[in-house]
Amino acid sequence: MENSYFKTEKTIGLLLIIGGILLFIPYTILSITFEYPVILRQDVGVILTKFHEGGNALIWTWWSFAMVGLPLLPAYILLGQKLENKLLFVRWATYIGVISLIVQMVGLLRWTFVVPVLAKNYIIGNEMTKEAAKMAFQVIHQYGGVVLGEHLGQLFTIIWTFMLCYAFAKLQLLPKWLIGFGYIASTIYLLAQTELFETVMPDFAVVPMAGFIGSTLWLVWLIIVGFKFLKIEIK
Repeated sequence: MENSYFKTEKTIGLLLIIGGILLFIPYTILSITFEYPVILRQDVGVILTKFHEGGNALIWTWWSFAMVGLPLLPAYILLGQKLENKLLFVRWATYIGVISLIVQMVGLLRWTFVVPVLAKNYIIGNEMTKEAAKMAFQVIHQYGGVVLGEHLGQLFTIIWTFMLCYAFAKLQLLPKWLIGFGYIASTIYLLAQTELFETVMPDFAVVPMAGFIGSTLWLVWLIIVGFKFLKIEIK
């Protein structure tokens, strides 16, 4: 039984580390080659033109960005299974975490299967086609990106993190500083929601760089939690 417990914790740790590190790779590539996420606030024509110029390499990078988070799915589920018999609310946290990963994946895949078509139509089409492509991009981006990926996906990720940090503290599984780090990273990440409301309410106060700083700190927290799980045993 002890070996079984150890193997599960180690598996959780490895999956969290792998998922966290892998997410850094395409994100960094996109920030260099596509000026992501700053480019999302530029004119639609600029976005579609730059995307088309990126070619197949950019499409594959976006596909990778959507898929590399898959190791986190079994990590969330295994972690929930280990803790839900001690704290019942963890089962709800697991549901929320899994939903967050799925909706973010769906949102990101628009860059692989929808945006390339719109970008091509914008580049080769006449003026009417260009305007139609720009309008279609705005609709797809606002729903697939803002609503699903950035609002629901990130908000559910933050809720999952808060719930797990509370569980870690309650069960005394992780150091207090790491739990506090999780709360701080999630709070900063939450402030990125101001940018989403600003897309429909131009006068809404925005917290600059909250998304970049919060998401980066959150990934660092996730990786550190993964390393901690390589060394602990939940009885």
